[in-house]
Amino acid sequence: MSRELTLTVNGEEKTIAEGTTIAGLLDQFGIVGGKVAVERNKAIAPRSSFDEQELEAGDNIEIVRFVGGG
Repeated sequence: MSRELTLTVNGEEKTIAEGTTIAGLLDQFGIVGGKVAVERNKAIAPRSSFDEQELEAGDNIEIVRFVGGG
């Protein structure tokens, strides 16, 4: 049985499974591929670390997707 933890994502409190990575969080929100930036506790997370960085209780995550247009 996995534990759950609470963190803030784009200003909203969310509950996720312990051990969830940034990549897993993006997958839960249906954000796959494309241009996305993730800030974890006021520091930009390198895309190369998304699969490795496990989120922790109390983390503050900001997800920004870049959309083209004109």
